[in-house]
Formats: sequence, structure tokens, C-alpha cells
Amino acid sequence: MPREGIAYPQWLNLELTYRCPLHCVYCYNPVDYAHIGPELDTAAWLRVLREARALGAVQLGLSGGEPLLRPDLEAIIREARQLGFYTNLLTSGVGLTEDRIARFKDGGLDHIQVSFQDSTRELNDFLSSTRTFELKKQVARLVKQYDYPMVLNVVLHRLNLDHIDKILALAEEMQADYVELANTQYYGWSLLNRDQLLPTRAQVERAEAVVNEFRARNGDRMKLYFVVPDYHGTRPKACMNGWGKVFLNIAPDGLALPCHEARMLPGLDFPNVREHSLEHIWYESDAFNRYRGDGWMKEPCRSCPEKERDFGGCRCQAFQLTGDAANADPVCALAPEHALISAAVERAEWQAQGIQPLVFRLDKNSRRSSMS
Repeated sequence: MPREGIAYPQWLNLELTYRCPLHCVYCYNPVDYAHIGPELDTAAWLRVLREARALGAVQLGLSGGEPLLRPDLEAIIREARQLGFYTNLLTSGVGLTEDRIARFKDGGLDHIQVSFQDSTRELNDFLSSTRTFELKKQVARLVKQYDYPMVLNVVLHRLNLDHIDKILALAEEMQADYVELANTQYYGWSLLNRDQLLPTRAQVERAEAVVNEFRARNGDRMKLYFVVPDYHGTRPKACMNGWGKVFLNIAPDGLALPCHEARMLPGLDFPNVREHSLEHIWYESDAFNRYRGDGWMKEPCRSCPEKERDFGGCRCQAFQLTGDAANADPVCALAPEHALISAAVERAEWQAQGIQPLVFRLDKNSRRSSMS
């Protein structure tokens, strides 16, 4: 039950591994993920599921990296179903064979979300530095064949935003039921590539117009979610619906986090499920209580009437761009550091015509390099 004015976590996300066969230029995984400790074993993941369900969590995401690289994924899915979770697998599709999707269906998996990088083989494969476009289309057919809702996810940025009409045509071809068009959020590898990926304002406006026209023409036949990029707005998003309010993320090494990116924040000792129960982590740990409520807020957030809606924005973005996680998210037009965002958007305007090098996500055996 909720206690001490803290609601129970409703949404549990297991980042089962940071390993991935793709090398996407916008990946939000930590840039130094290869140096993070060993992954939790099966028994530890199953214990996490049981403890989270006892706390009240009902929605379960299985993500990575690429969760299909875990050979115990079937066991995790079965346990989640027995506990009563609604389960959602977020995957690149690499490694999803017909035999395996049949086992997922038998084990009770509810939902599969397949990522694409673009509508064409050339750009899809370039952005992921793999040859996976045709494989992804085969996976999409398998998803439909096994009677899952077809959920297509495409991360948008300067290099593919002008193709949004073709991306929607691809979604129609695949008979997608849901399409998430998520403009890039700049963390991890995507922050390294921000100057190359940040779209112009005109690109964003054209893309949103195409999406709205598609909605008007097709009605509710396909559910579209268009996530507007932070940098082109004037108000911050309510990151994860507030710090430690509904979302609990467990990283591959067992670190418990209030959002995917929080391990970057200095001065916070994030607890690990190897050493603490989820009940202790959620209700009692300093890390999860640090930015709950509004007692931590500085001005202008402290006096802002919007603070109950946006909770001051993203703590990780505030730290990355200003050096202090307690500052207002600089995306907000009222933030003292908002000029940092304006400058980035201005650079996007004059760099849009140039070709800049991209840094691709690397595995631990690769040396860091860049491609144009």
C-alpha cells in the first residue's frame, strides 16, 4: 500500500542488458556502459519481479540494449504472467525467430514493440550500422502472424524527419496498430551527436503537419503518438511523470533508478537490488526521495504554478546542460539557462545543410570512431 504520501510504483522497467547488435547514433544507453558491472542472473530478475508486484507495479517493460540477447527472457516472461503483470517487449527484432515468438506467446507476453530507424533500407541500416531492415520487416510479419498488436517505434531526428510520410506509409504496409514517432531525447550517444541530429524548427513543424493530416485522413485505424522534441518547446515535459512517482527502472547491473539516465547524476548513491529490497529502495532510499515533491526546487520552479504538472522537468537534462541537477530544466523558457537550448537550436538551423561526422554506439571490443 502507498505510505508516507508516496504512491506505489505502477510501471516497472527491466533493462535486462546494455548489450545490443545495433550501433544506433541516438542510443540513450550510457556511453561507458561497457565498464558497468555484470548483469543480474535469472534468479535475481525473478525476485525483482515478485518484489515489484508486491509493491503494486502492474505494467512491465522488458528492454535493453537488446533484451533478446538474454537466453532467460522466456523464464522472465512466464514469471511476469503468473504474477499478473502486463508485459511489453521493446526490441530491435534481431534474434526474434518464429520458434522464439511462439514461446513468448505460450509464456504470456502481451505486447511487442519493434523499432525501425527509417522507411528505407539504406538509411535504416546506416543509422544502426547494421544490415537489419529486411529482417525487421520479417519480424513485423511474425508479430502480426502471432496475433500481437503491431507496434512500430521510430526515433526521429534531422536525418529522417523529412521522411515521415514514407515512415507512415511503411507503417500502413506493415498493418501497424500503433506507431510511436519519438523525437530524439538527448542523452548518452544522442547527446554526443546532438549537433548532427537536432532538427530545424521547420522540419518539426512540417513533420507534425504530416502526422495531423494522416490522422485526419485515417481516423482511429492506426493510433499515432508524436512526441515533440524538448528543444523546440517552451515548457519542459513531466519527466517520467515525476521523480519516483510511478516509474521504477532496474539497470542490467541491478542499480535501481527513477529514470533510465539517472545513474549519471553525482552525489546520489543509487541502491542496488543485490543489496536492498525494492520496498526499501522505493520508500526509504535517499536517491529516490531526493527530488520528490518540491522542497528541492530553486526559483523559478519553486514559485511556478506549473510545478505540479511538469515537476521542474528533467533532472538529468538539467545536470547535463547546467551542471546542477536541482536547476530548472533549461528547456523551460523561464529557466535562467534557457539560452543553452536556444543556442543549440540556432546551430541546428545553420548546420542543417552540412554533413557532420556521427559517433556510432560501440561495443566494448570496439575503439571509439566516427563516420560521415
